[in-house]
Amino acid sequence: MFDWLCAACAVEYPAGEQPPAACPICLDERQYVPLTGQAWTSLQQLSDQGSRVDITEAEPDLYILSAAPEAGIGQHAKLVRTSGGNLLWDPTGYVDEAAAERVKALGGAEYVVASHPHMYGAQSTWARLLDATVLVAEADRNWVQRADPRIDTFTGDVELLPGVTLRTIGGHFPGSSIVHWAEGAEGRGVVLAGDTFFPGPSGRWVTFMRSYPNAIPMSAPVVGRVAAAVAAHPFDRAYGNFGNRIMSDARGAVLRSADRYIAWVSGANDHLT
Repeated sequence: MFDWLCAACAVEYPAGEQPPAACPICLDERQYVPLTGQAWTSLQQLSDQGSRVDITEAEPDLYILSAAPEAGIGQHAKLVRTSGGNLLWDPTGYVDEAAAERVKALGGAEYVVASHPHMYGAQSTWARLLDATVLVAEADRNWVQRADPRIDTFTGDVELLPGVTLRTIGGHFPGSSIVHWAEGAEGRGVVLAGDTFFPGPSGRWVTFMRSYPNAIPMSAPVVGRVAAAVAAHPFDRAYGNFGNRIMSDARGAVLRSADRYIAWVSGANDHLT
């Protein structure tokens, strides 16, 4: 029996002797099937190839987890520690018992949550190894490819742990979510963005997209709605899901980036083209 993963996105599928026929997540317009076609791997195969999970400290009580070599999309998971328990966010597509033991040494995790379906990774395997609950946005529940009794759903805003609020924003997916961590950045607040907004390379601007790999935009009203929802609570720092981050004035970056985006897609800047 193999714990199957789509090789392109590393989202988990039911265990079995044979892989599924196709990955619906990659067939969707927000992702893609590579030119080489649908391919599959498994946790067992990746382990045999020497895969591991690296863990580094980003700031006090926030740790970054990354699979090496990259698994699928290659997201960087986050472990947020609080006095009331821990959250594993955007779980990697690879996990093994050694990685789980290192997370347990940091306090384990009560919850495993992905910002949106592209980040589901090996969520149920992580949860099993950590004895955690998987939370999935109700609006995106049909994208889960591997059913598991540990999976529960959420809607709206949920305070999962002291000072850690899971917030449903929408946009990229109807259930796209962020985490607002009030105690992060020395008490100035941190947002874990997933792909709900994407910090750019300058560390001063972000963007918003329906599809990042296929460059499909969102409308001006949706971007305005997303930015307003993200900015509804104060925060100073933001972490994306690929090592991208904004270290200060991240809330301001979201708002001014939304204004810039809206100006371009609404035609206000057409005279510059």
